Amino acid sequence: MGRARCRSSGDRWAGALGGAVGRGRWALVRRWPARQVPGVAHLVRLSWKPGADAARASGAYPFDVPAVRALDALDLDAPVVFFVGENGSGKSTLLEAIAVAAELQTLGSAEAPSDRTLAGPRALAAALRLGWRVRTRRGFFLRAEDFFGHLRRQARDDARIGRERREAELRDAELRHEPPERAEEWRGAEHADEVASAEFVGRYDARSHGESFLDVFATRLRDGLYLLDEPEAPLSPRRQLALLALLDRAVRRGAQCVIATHSPILLAYPGARIYAFDDPPVREVPYGELPHVVLTREFLAAPERFLRHL
Repeated sequence: MGRARCRSSGDRWAGALGGAVGRGRWALVRRWPARQVPGVAHLVRLSWKPGADAARASGAYPFDVPAVRALDALDLDAPVVFFVGENGSGKSTLLEAIAVAAELQTLGSAEAPSDRTLAGPRALAAALRLGWRVRTRRGFFLRAEDFFGHLRRQARDDARIGRERREAELRDAELRHEPPERAEEWRGAEHADEVASAEFVGRYDARSHGESFLDVFATRLRDGLYLLDEPEAPLSPRRQLALLALLDRAVRRGAQCVIATHSPILLAYPGARIYAFDDPPVREVPYGELPHVVLTREFLAAPERFLRHL
């Protein structure tokens, strides 16, 4: 058997990624090192505030979520931490509460303090205490489902800032008694900015969701704290490998990532701490014992065992 055929999938993944992401900004591929990836854990511990007993005993959402109700404290002292569990297990709720408590920028339709969909996580955040090694507000919180909301909000904000600037310039021009033609120039510039904002969103809408997603990660992941809710949602398996490479680069630059995910590919990141939210209390589980990984492995090994019941 030739040498190329003897290589394991782990040895070949760099070549597969090169084909998946091309030679542009996503060509960040390297083989995983045998040792644990070095990095910085900014957020090291999550616990309850001393006065949180009343809220915990209220039985109101999200304190009634089993994983939240049984939560004691979590050690987050790792460059990459994963929350994994079935839909509705509470992993996203806790991640959202951390985002509120950490006062991170939200890449979504609204910032966390004013997002109506985060009312429950805000109540939970008020009861949580975050323990830091390095306090940071660098980074962001991103929910995959709200990615295009972020783009549209950014376009609106850019158009508003441009409009306010032009209005100030027009007032100054009127005070200087400049000719009326200048006003038409300002209005023409305003229309051009509005068109540019629409084109900004349109460029992302015209591309696949996954390509747009990876653009943001490639340009925005630096040092700091990043809270990502199911970032694999728009990504093919190869693009998920590309995201792993981007996460690895960010970790080496001083980033910490806390990620809620269902993806066995992302969960395989070397040295990550993995918390399972099924069967409370929340507990740390080795990669190979995760139900997501076990089920995926068994299905791929013998899909007919599962499909015969259809």
